[in-house]
Amino acid sequence: MREGLLPATVATVLELSTSGDKARALTELLGEVFDPTETAISAFEIEDGVTTLSLNAPWKVEIYFATHPDEEAVRDMLRPIVGEVIDTTPFTTVNQQDWVAASLDGLKPVRAGRVLVHGAHDRDTVRVNDVGIEIEAALAFGTGHHGTTAGCLLALDAELKKRRPRHGLDVGTGTGILALALAKQTKQRVVAGDIDAIAVEVAAHNARVNHAPHALDLYVAPGLRHAKANRPGHFDLVFANILAWPLKRLAPSIARVLADDGTLILSGLLAMDVAGVLSVYRHQGLFLARQSLREGWATLVMKKGGAAPRARRLR
Repeated sequence: MREGLLPATVATVLELSTSGDKARALTELLGEVFDPTETAISAFEIEDGVTTLSLNAPWKVEIYFATHPDEEAVRDMLRPIVGEVIDTTPFTTVNQQDWVAASLDGLKPVRAGRVLVHGAHDRDTVRVNDVGIEIEAALAFGTGHHGTTAGCLLALDAELKKRRPRHGLDVGTGTGILALALAKQTKQRVVAGDIDAIAVEVAAHNARVNHAPHALDLYVAPGLRHAKANRPGHFDLVFANILAWPLKRLAPSIARVLADDGTLILSGLLAMDVAGVLSVYRHQGLFLARQSLREGWATLVMKKGGAAPRARRLR
């Protein structure tokens, strides 16, 4: 899966309902098998008014393909996980014009603290004291409308009520929204990188659209494998909004660059992945300060050193 974005174009979508454990297995399988610039997967708990956090609760999985896939090959790959239901699950062909129009229709302003994420068509909704961030409608995934991005923005809002970070890093920046939210509120340049060069181009474009062309110090590289990011003990606020398995893989690198008094905000992981991710980061000397849940996606706020306080339950 691309770190933070859907494919720039979407030709086919496969949607199915399944259980939480199977949704997890699908995200892990597809993240390993498919080209991350060509395919993305989104999984979230189907809202019924009650948050169960159960592996057997109903979940919706959406798989996005930039080009039309070999449908039978995909069905054969997924059948051992979801069973014969995949044989009657249709692949939906998406016209590019329809994709952009659907994104525009669904891109409503989203507030997270002082931050208001909006499209160009809703500029007049930004109030005087708002931190407005404009994201183009065709790039709707990763604009604050997804539970992971909104969770990170709310975690940032809580952090800024306590202090003003000086050195920020956004790993897997995608559209650049988290880095822009930090940069615009602290007036500090934020280092932001992604494995996908297209995502970095999008982030640079969004910085210009938001009248902050120099707010982001961008790089293209996997994780923190770049001189701009690989700076031990330098960053006092780090975002990593990706997926559970790369979060685990990047734990040593992220812990190394986090300052002793720094804050780490993690997201992109399902509620059922929290325990495993926490275990990996505890071995790197970090403890959980607080956590939240939005649309089945968890956001973790972690700190270095000391004894961990009693964590608040996911809500």
